[in-house]
Amino acid sequence: MMDDEQSRTDHRSLSEALGLGKKEMICLTGAGGKTTLMFRLAHELYLKGKNVITTTTTKIKEPSKDEAPHLFVSTNEKEMKRFVSLHLPTGRHLTLAVERLEEGKLRGISPDLADLLWSLHEINYMIIEADGAAGRPIKAPREQEPVIPKNTTLVIALLGLDGIGKELNDQNVFQAHLVSKLTGILEGEKIAGEGMARLFTHPQGLFKGTPPSARRIAFLNKMDVLEEMTQADALARFIFEKGGFEIERVVLGQVKERWPVVQVLVKEGFERKEKRRE
Repeated sequence: MMDDEQSRTDHRSLSEALGLGKKEMICLTGAGGKTTLMFRLAHELYLKGKNVITTTTTKIKEPSKDEAPHLFVSTNEKEMKRFVSLHLPTGRHLTLAVERLEEGKLRGISPDLADLLWSLHEINYMIIEADGAAGRPIKAPREQEPVIPKNTTLVIALLGLDGIGKELNDQNVFQAHLVSKLTGILEGEKIAGEGMARLFTHPQGLFKGTPPSARRIAFLNKMDVLEEMTQADALARFIFEKGGFEIERVVLGQVKERWPVVQVLVKEGFERKEKRRE
């Protein structure tokens, strides 16, 4: 692992690193830290006095009281709208779900309800986990994933860097056969960084279904497992080269650590840095 954690971190907040505007509907896709990022970002925004809703359009593990201090679960859309109307104006962080499932998970709201709530209420930020990964660091979206509402303004696609070097199989990767199809890595082979980066840039990859007007950010999580920063730089270079202008920045992070942001690479600035190296 890289040493001296404080000296190698950016010290910007997550909201600064992501370049958030005053009002955003944010969808999180991919694997390797979506739920942790969702609740950490929501808490940060709440402490800044913002109204925040966290939810999912698929399923998530039921959060703790610390993660979701105001959790509302109901199949009745009118009750949910009433709950949001009553509690959101007081500057709170609300978490919404439709029902509790047997495996300790929550079933989230529909994309249509997310869009409706967004239009009806003065929400500063809505953060939505838009697909699942069963706790794996790497995934490829299935046919019906991700589930992204049409009013989404920002899609953040995550992958866990602890997946690099692992064997491509269903133990290490969610939907290993789809990851193989999109990256060209054969099942049973070790996952290389370039192949992992293709999940961000492939049309059927992690940004699939992103509204044309929405911004796109690639988030490489678990930087604390890397030996050298050059590994992450190489990944960012590939993402920028193959992702065109659609992916505006790559955030190198470690969302479970004290300092969640290690580095922010913006396409234009990264290209200038690469030219100086030549």
